[in-house]
Amino acid sequence: MAEDKGKRDSISMSLRGCRTNNGFVQNEDILEKEPDPGSPPDSAVAILGPGEPTLQDIRPYAGMPKEVLFQFSGQARYRVPREALFWLTVASVLVLIAATIAIIAVSPKCLDWWQAGPMYRIYPRSFKDSDQDGNGDLRGIQEKLDYITTLNIKTIWITSFYKSSLKDFRHGVEDFREIDPIFGTMKDFENLVAAIHDKGLKLIIDFIPNHTSDKHAWFQLSRNRTGKYTDYYIWHDCTHENGTTIPPNNWLSVYGNSSWHFDEVRNQCYFHQFLREQPDLNFHNLDVQEEIKEIIQFWLTKGVDGFSFDAVKFLLEAEHLRDEAQVNKTQIPDTVTHYWELYHDFTTTQVGMHDIVRSFRQTMDQYSREPGRYRFMGTEAYGESIDGTMMYYGLPFIQEADFPFNNYLSKLNTPSGNSVFEVITSWMENMPEGKWPNWMTGGPDIARLTSRFGEEYVNIMNMLVFTLPGTPVTYYGEEIGMRNILVTNLNESYDVNTLLSKSPMQWDNSSNAGFSEASLTWLPTNSDYHTVNVDVQKTQSRSALKLYQELSLLHANELLLSRGWFCYLRSDSHSVVYTRELDGIDRVFLVVLNFGESTRVNLKEMISNIPTRVKIRLSTNSTNKGSEVDTYDILLGKGEGLILEYNMKNLLHHQTAFRDRCFVSNQACYSSVLNILHSLC
Repeated sequence: MAEDKGKRDSISMSLRGCRTNNGFVQNEDILEKEPDPGSPPDSAVAILGPGEPTLQDIRPYAGMPKEVLFQFSGQARYRVPREALFWLTVASVLVLIAATIAIIAVSPKCLDWWQAGPMYRIYPRSFKDSDQDGNGDLRGIQEKLDYITTLNIKTIWITSFYKSSLKDFRHGVEDFREIDPIFGTMKDFENLVAAIHDKGLKLIIDFIPNHTSDKHAWFQLSRNRTGKYTDYYIWHDCTHENGTTIPPNNWLSVYGNSSWHFDEVRNQCYFHQFLREQPDLNFHNLDVQEEIKEIIQFWLTKGVDGFSFDAVKFLLEAEHLRDEAQVNKTQIPDTVTHYWELYHDFTTTQVGMHDIVRSFRQTMDQYSREPGRYRFMGTEAYGESIDGTMMYYGLPFIQEADFPFNNYLSKLNTPSGNSVFEVITSWMENMPEGKWPNWMTGGPDIARLTSRFGEEYVNIMNMLVFTLPGTPVTYYGEEIGMRNILVTNLNESYDVNTLLSKSPMQWDNSSNAGFSEASLTWLPTNSDYHTVNVDVQKTQSRSALKLYQELSLLHANELLLSRGWFCYLRSDSHSVVYTRELDGIDRVFLVVLNFGESTRVNLKEMISNIPTRVKIRLSTNSTNKGSEVDTYDILLGKGEGLILEYNMKNLLHHQTAFRDRCFVSNQACYSSVLNILHSLC
């Protein structure tokens, strides 16, 4: 009884004063106010005692025991708000989940790193020499990463640096897992990869799986018929007497003459699509395919972000070895020695070739599962028809290359509005739906843009590739307008025409253009390096380098260029005119490029509702930037280009008259209210 009495006392309170204990000392004496006159002598309420007063006049207090708490919690005034808050929380969570799902459902696919900005292609032997031996190297590239970032480049593409005799400068590989000593060591490569990633950049490298050097260990084992390597290459019986070889068929090398060469060790002929020092691998052999897969894995493990697979159309040859048809059927067969004199129906793009390329993709996909580490795959399909080139994108449900590299602009030797327009529309009209285009104007085996077109057209071609939809690809030196070297006596026993576009990068006006401190470089620098170099153009407001940086920055910051529709308006022998526009953005970019002599353009004739005066956002002539022009009469000088900006509600790709002339890779719309892209267009 005494225990119950203490318990009741510890939780009692005054009906009038509602005084409570302090929640710390359970049996603390509680002082009460004087009772009202007429009230019972002891009006304290024992909460838990039988027959005691009710709780309706009592308020909760700090430190009350659970028995009291349970009795209060059941009251409607406490239960209803609690339940309301619970269901409100549940509803809020469900709304947030639904909103998240809806946003994901209507959001277009984000651009990946290889889509988000330009690629910068480097021929490593000519970029920067770090050890004064006259040859560019991997450490030299690392030294110049800060410069590359000023170009707003997203991806660095380095051509072949594998151990090689360099007979073909990047194709005759002796060991696919070794760095050629000219370029440095594997440690130099690993440091370069880390430095590139530290800058927020990506790295892709060349890989030529079709053939090796005749000095490769595989070939040496194969010519001796050693184990599984016996059939790593394409061997066939042939007649060889008195130094003369009668090949198995009439197949020709890309460089001319028979593609078969007699090997005295094996006493058979081996097949080579290129030089005789570059025997073709036998991709009908599954062991060869597995070797190539392991090499791909080796470099992906090193941190490489992607590959450019070269010469893939040559991977397979017909096993029947029948003669290929002559282009000129009346030509005497023994006089057919040039590659272009045959139809190469049995030595290029054979059935099964795309399956091999897709297997490369599958290997790379195994390394793309980590978030943010997608591995890019490009293919070089030079010489293919436009239909054949598009096959490298893959099938609707079977991915192959992210894109085949587009070198059609690089093939143009004279500037013309019609020829440029034809290249653009040919690619855009034939590209599979949802795929991503790319554009390049030069490369290591092609004459430089300035030498093909003239220096007047450097800026306009850079403006072209940065305002077309897709990924721009820049060959080192194009941003400053480098040209071919003009020399004939070179210290290399090779086709001079393939060397002229590989001259050392022109950094400044010091000795060897700042490329090397050696007394002699592997190729001479161009004689114009005193005025055409990075240091000089950094200080010139109207230089090619300055415009290139402005174009790359505009491309990075404007959704109109990265995600917008492309609508072409007109082309003729002089000019190309097109717009870039995006649903949800009232602004439009209109690009006018003049590839001929001075010409006048009337935009009012093309777009009736265009404003009379529009702003020049960027111009190849920097003095025009920010000014306005009359749209009914725009005068363009030779090689001049303009990016015009104006507001328009009724975008061209919605208009029936222009619908067939508009293209988009991944359709998206912009919401200015939510500041997001969505696909509900």
